[in-house]
Amino acid sequence: MPPTETGPPARRRGDWPALLLFVLVAAAYANTFGVPFLFDDAVAVERNPSIRQLWPLSVPLSPPPEGGTTTGRPVVNFSLALNYALSGEAVWSYHAFNLLIHAAAALALLGIMRRTLRSPALRLALGTDAGPLALAVAALWALHPLQTESVTGIAQRTESLCGLFYLLTLYFFILGTESPARRRWPVLAVAACLLGMGTKEVMVTAPLLVLLYDRTFVAGSFASAWRQRRGLHLALAATWVPLAWLVLDGGGTRGASAGLGLGVTWWSYLLKQCEALILYLRLSIWPHPLVLDYGTGVIKSAGEVWVQGLAVLGLLAATAWALVRRPVPGFCGAWFFIILAPSSSVIPLVAQTMAEHRMYLPLAAVVALLAVGGQRLLGARTLPVLGVVAAGLFVLTIVRNHTYRSAFVIWSDTVTKCPESARARLNLGVELQRLGQRKEALRQFERAAALQTGYVSAHYHWGATLLEEGRVEEALVQLEIAVRLGPAHADAQLALGNALVRARRPAEAVPHFERTLELRPAADAHYNLAVALLELGRTAEAEQQLGAAVRLEPGLVVAQRRLALLLAQSGRLEEAAEHLQAILAAQPAEADAHANLGNVRLLQGRAAEAVTHYEAALRLRPDDSRLRENLELARQSLRR
Repeated sequence: MPPTETGPPARRRGDWPALLLFVLVAAAYANTFGVPFLFDDAVAVERNPSIRQLWPLSVPLSPPPEGGTTTGRPVVNFSLALNYALSGEAVWSYHAFNLLIHAAAALALLGIMRRTLRSPALRLALGTDAGPLALAVAALWALHPLQTESVTGIAQRTESLCGLFYLLTLYFFILGTESPARRRWPVLAVAACLLGMGTKEVMVTAPLLVLLYDRTFVAGSFASAWRQRRGLHLALAATWVPLAWLVLDGGGTRGASAGLGLGVTWWSYLLKQCEALILYLRLSIWPHPLVLDYGTGVIKSAGEVWVQGLAVLGLLAATAWALVRRPVPGFCGAWFFIILAPSSSVIPLVAQTMAEHRMYLPLAAVVALLAVGGQRLLGARTLPVLGVVAAGLFVLTIVRNHTYRSAFVIWSDTVTKCPESARARLNLGVELQRLGQRKEALRQFERAAALQTGYVSAHYHWGATLLEEGRVEEALVQLEIAVRLGPAHADAQLALGNALVRARRPAEAVPHFERTLELRPAADAHYNLAVALLELGRTAEAEQQLGAAVRLEPGLVVAQRRLALLLAQSGRLEEAAEHLQAILAAQPAEADAHANLGNVRLLQGRAAEAVTHYEAALRLRPDDSRLRENLELARQSLRR
């Protein structure tokens, strides 16, 4: 069994590596605090109503079921709710939390490595102080730029938080084997494992790897591990029950983002993973180029990846052999393949068929194997070499994080490195559109639609941008395609309705607005439906829709103004005045509201108030001749 560290001197010796590691991690990620919400963050944070409150707990512990990053992951969702309570949609607290998670995971890995390197299985073979080598492994892992997606990307804390609970489960298990009389360590191991199960599905492998660690580094055999710690291993396995409930509660497909029967066969996905696994290993050793989104592509023929497939089979065979004959390197191979198995084998994750963040935990095995192997080969020269490598990785991480500084920069970088990613082109187009570069945005949307047949979002954004350009007939073509492909795409339904109104076809627009309201009851949909109804002369129905829009979003000025005009035209002057006053309460410099309220007051015979509002409107629009005429009428009314 690994020796126990006791006494203040041992604790003091252990303090400085931990402090140094924390400082290095904090410095490497210090330039991320201004990184905006990107990619999956929109669904996980900006459009996630379940994180808007902390109480009752059932709300943040019930993430949306639509297939976003937090679906079926209540612990992650609750952590985002904590951030929202602290800073709303200001990104700094989210990044601070992610940094602390990663630093804590690095410290847990440091503790695991330090104790593992002092185990009988390695102590005699290495013949060196475990502390410096353990620090080197933890630093290389924590500072590796392959980790940036899991740390800098806010929604990808699913990976880093799960990684933290995974490492804590193993660390507490190790502490429990060193101090069997202390019951707190097994309890903490099970608690960490349980929290991990509520964080990400990959945690399903943790009880297996803890058992394998027990056999490899502590007990010496599975039989001995089972005999000595059967209760603990069973307790860890029992955490599969809540995970199974979470998976089944989501229909087994995480909101149609993972599983069979979602348009990707297990065989084509497996072939893609042959490419992915070799890429992950290459990026572990040479982290360039790093890509935020590889898209959703799969491989149809084994002939396309036969070389990678043979390499993966060879590595699996070597791992199986090593588990029997060389348990320590075998454990590293098993750590790599077992942790990647849920995401990188036969169960298709259709939203992302390949992703760098999946290497968050497996990277530890690669780094540890290389570092320990280097120690065996190079001896005392190993640590200086690892120090130089860590310094290089530190710089590369800072540089990579700088690429995340804006959505435009990161998506431009992604398209440059992975031009066949339809989703990357779509997101770049969205940013170009936001920046006013519509022609270039249209080019990206068109390319995205060509790269991925049936890409609803590409056709929607293409059509919506054409509509902004005033190219109504072309917009109608793309928006009709989007609605045909995705009838449940609320934004596409709304945009098609708007395009039909612009094309003077309001009767055809009405059903699309009504469908939008079925999918997403929102103020803008009610308002646009009202506009179409007014075009058709259906005034009473339009008034109802405007009222609904105002109730949902009192700050929607166009709806308040349109409703006020309708009410005034029907003789309900005081009701009209109330809506105009509501506009002015929110926006005192709204000239139209002052002018219209002046008109209403004049019709009511309240000329003095009319003068006040006309004068206010003229201060805002001094060249408006109609306002001057109305002001003069109001003053004449006062003189009578």
